[in-house]
Amino acid sequence: MQDTGKAHPLRRGPLRISGAAALLTFALATTATAPATARSPAPQKYTVVMANMSFGKLPGGVKVGDTIVWVNRDSVPHTATARNKSFDVRVQQGQSVSMVVKKAGSIAFYCIYHPAMRGTLAVAAQ
Repeated sequence: MQDTGKAHPLRRGPLRISGAAALLTFALATTATAPATARSPAPQKYTVVMANMSFGKLPGGVKVGDTIVWVNRDSVPHTATARNKSFDVRVQQGQSVSMVVKKAGSIAFYCIYHPAMRGTLAVAAQ
């Protein structure tokens, strides 16, 4: 085909459509990838120390999906056993155990070996 310097009339139409199609595709793609709602914050990690036959300071702001690391600094084993049976963590002396929080609410817990050791964990839903 010979180039006459003039634009071919059929080539203009498809190029315009392609440009419009590209803009529409870009607009749809950026709209589709934008989050519809705010994302939940990343899960947090908290530590509760068992020492001197008691549970240490309990964390505030715990949410379902967060992790609690129970650390036993006593010379005897302990548990963190929820009264509602939502968790039962057994920690040997000098050891630690991680637990992902799965239930929201005000969760009372205690040590099955030492019932005077007790606490309440406040857990919010995500």
